[in-house]
Amino acid sequence: MDNKDPETYAIIGAAMRVHSELGCGFLGKVYQDALEWEFHDQKIACHREFSIPIFYREHQLKSFYIADFICYENIIVELKALKELSGMEESQVLNYLKATKFERAVLLNFGKTRLKYKRYVHHYKISSVGFLSAD
Repeated sequence: MDNKDPETYAIIGAAMRVHSELGCGFLGKVYQDALEWEFHDQKIACHREFSIPIFYREHQLKSFYIADFICYENIIVELKALKELSGMEESQVLNYLKATKFERAVLLNFGKTRLKYKRYVHHYKISSVGFLSAD
């Protein structure tokens, strides 16, 4: 890991610590509880189960998303405890980025013997939206 994005790497480091302590096999809520504790211990500012409003033509809809965490006021953190991630989880994170207009997100999977993570960088442009990801 490099230091180009220290906040995202701090989040991933906290998740690695949780995974190394608990291993795989727990329900997602257990990892969410442990990760919340680890974020506070490492002084990573976070909000748990953060409601994300959805807008259509500048009108807020009744529907909303709930992100597992928002860290540093602008990074979405979504966690799973699955044997394999599918495109659905990635789409979920991309929709959260679109709804919040945040630029960064991390998808964490605690369901394997090694923590799996994916970083997302969402760049807004006037004419198009592009997604870049890195492992």
